[in-house]
Amino acid sequence: MTGRQEHTAQPPVPVGAQTGQGTQAPGAPQPPCVAAPPSGPRPGPDGAPAGLPRIWCVDHDRMRLLALSVWTERVPRRGEDAEPFVAYHLDSEQGMLAVFDGSGGAGAAPVWQASDGESRTGAWVGARVARLATDHWFHDVAAEGEPATPTTLHTYLRFFLDRAPQRRSKISGTMRRQLPTTLAALHYRVVRPQGEPGLELQPLWAGDSRAYVLRPGAGLQVLTRDHTRESDALELLRTDPPMTNLVCADREFAVDGRRLLHPLPCVLVTATDGFFGYVHTPADFETVLLSTLHDARTVDEWAYLIRQAVQAYTADDASLALVALGYHGFEDLRRQFTTRLDELTDRYVRTRPRGLDRLSPAAGAGAGPTAAPEDLADLPARVRAWQDSSWHAYRPGYETHLPPAPEEHA
Repeated sequence: MTGRQEHTAQPPVPVGAQTGQGTQAPGAPQPPCVAAPPSGPRPGPDGAPAGLPRIWCVDHDRMRLLALSVWTERVPRRGEDAEPFVAYHLDSEQGMLAVFDGSGGAGAAPVWQASDGESRTGAWVGARVARLATDHWFHDVAAEGEPATPTTLHTYLRFFLDRAPQRRSKISGTMRRQLPTTLAALHYRVVRPQGEPGLELQPLWAGDSRAYVLRPGAGLQVLTRDHTRESDALELLRTDPPMTNLVCADREFAVDGRRLLHPLPCVLVTATDGFFGYVHTPADFETVLLSTLHDARTVDEWAYLIRQAVQAYTADDASLALVALGYHGFEDLRRQFTTRLDELTDRYVRTRPRGLDRLSPAAGAGAGPTAAPEDLADLPARVRAWQDSSWHAYRPGYETHLPPAPEEHA
């Protein structure tokens, strides 16, 4: 891989953005970076076409960087997640990964017609416009010195949304939005405060997509707090409350952000709720990531197995971006997480109630033995008790870096 990598294609974003202060027109030169091509079917590890779901990966020895992205549609050609964004700027040693989930309920009305005649919803357009804005924001942060702040990202999002196609509806309501989408991003920079390299992390988000850091000793730790009135991750699985903030064109929205320092090596993850919103407990998402890592032999096979796993259990579009930094290749990454996977298996998989497979278990996380007919009557109660118990054990580590609730800022 050369020191300069460019986006090989542009997504079909229906936006007539023009150049302005601090922005670049579509097709402008990209900074030297490793970047995920944003479109085109990808082959699986056996070389066969992967179809509409897509995976992408890179293994860069000199940078000690492994990266992958996974993008799937629940209904082919009707998915509203934009493809994940992954980029790394070589000269400044900073990178970005992000996901975007168009909010189909709030933006279900069609607003644009593609060249093939298919209409696209406001949620579909909103997610892709947000991706384009984030792409240009990172370009200007990395190559032009734009400040990497939530405020500047908000400015770019607003600039592109204001120039995107919209169709005003006579139907209005508190839930309806123009071009609504979530955004969960991680901007990171390699720093050396005491001579040893580490990461300055900045999660940036709006809505209920999430950013995480994953390490062998600590496991999966969430870096964002969903913009919902409920913040307990298990209750969010049970109730799925509406969002209180998301990116949109017709109303004010906020991009939340914070900074923290984190040691290397580590794995960074951003994901839409198609990955973490259809499992039994928050621990299941980590188990899916690590069980597929254990079964893979290469980065592209890991991406392929993650895609297979999420398609087996989700009821939504699903997209994920992942970057592993500081490991000595894929085998080192895989080896370092072996003990953590064993711990997850002992504490959260083998303790699963008999018959959990009757309740759509997460693929790759283990369903436990099949229930006998006499066990099914009390299955919901046993599952709820197991969920409460496992979440009580998992929660302290998972919420180590959880941002405080808004009322806790004072």
